[in-house]
Amino acid sequence: MGKMTRRALIGGGLVAGAGVAYGAYWLRKRPAAAPLGFEVSDEERAAAIALLDKYPAIDSHAHPGRTFARDASGLAPLLKVYKAQSGFEQRTVSDMRGGHLTAACFAAVSDFNVLNLAKGKGLEAQRAFNEGEAWESYKVQIGNLKRLAKNGLVTEMLAPDQLADLRPSKSPGAIWTVEGGDFLEGSVERVREAYEDGVRSVTLVHYRTNDLADAMTNAPVHGGLTSEGDAIVQEMNRLGMVIDLSHMAEAGAFRALELSTRPVMFTHTHISSAHSYHPRFISLELARAAAEAGGIIGAWPAGIEVSDLAGFADRILQLIDMVGIDHVCLGTDMDGNYKPVFDDYRRLPDLVALLRRKGMSEQDLAAFLGGNFMRVWSANQNHS
Repeated sequence: MGKMTRRALIGGGLVAGAGVAYGAYWLRKRPAAAPLGFEVSDEERAAAIALLDKYPAIDSHAHPGRTFARDASGLAPLLKVYKAQSGFEQRTVSDMRGGHLTAACFAAVSDFNVLNLAKGKGLEAQRAFNEGEAWESYKVQIGNLKRLAKNGLVTEMLAPDQLADLRPSKSPGAIWTVEGGDFLEGSVERVREAYEDGVRSVTLVHYRTNDLADAMTNAPVHGGLTSEGDAIVQEMNRLGMVIDLSHMAEAGAFRALELSTRPVMFTHTHISSAHSYHPRFISLELARAAAEAGGIIGAWPAGIEVSDLAGFADRILQLIDMVGIDHVCLGTDMDGNYKPVFDDYRRLPDLVALLRRKGMSEQDLAAFLGGNFMRVWSANQNHS
């Protein structure tokens, strides 16, 4: 794929103004693999696998098999392509095993039912939710996710200390998360119900500006967190749920950082600069504020100004240079990204091999691959 620009791709999902191409892309049985951009020797790959077997690797944001689209209703025509190609969790979990990935966050998508492709813009809400629709959609999605564990495909992870028992298992770990706080409808009681369902992180805003905060790809309405957003942040802190600020407009994100007593995540993004801008990237000021509060930034392999896995490796190193090795993790958006340059977990050893070649130490790789995520999750646990 050629170099992607901000006009060509709008965050994590769709080509702006190119719905036909988007639909054709996802309707393929499996899109063509993204190029590596480098070669890995047998010795390098073996060393990378040994490192992955020594240290847990965890994906902070993913949609393995697009479970979020299974049984979805009320979709716009272009979004139906997701439903048509959902339910391939077994294939992606097999890739997780093949790539020596220990666990991943399996994300429901709270606003999926109401999204559509807006010409020249990308994803946005096409309509309001019907009464009770957001909560009903959430319950369908979380039920489908939990069945993956019930059927033995994955191992449900409800607490960080389960990791020690997980690694020898043939069943990768699954941490339930929700992208978009729309299903909460501003209710702290709903947060508690989600926690009881096993949800351990919520991305407060997705592509729809909701009653908590503004989405970063929309014109501002709230200008920060709402009073409901403040209450949700405090309740998530109390329960021990990790707050994900990806997709949130910066005024709200700064307010959440000010309010939260626990470290937060931006699970899938990059940092804007004079040479690299995209509506889904965050400012260096915000990224450093999150890092100073102990948080993490997920390196995101969307095909925005990078065209192969080598470009993604460079992006990871850029993030490390800007916020420090203790504040960068892996956030692939697997099976929910448009033309990602990391599109198959089986390529994780190749990525690790290249990062080692570029000078990352074993200690730094252990932090990036899973250590930083586990530190933040552990720091959010309710120890009272």
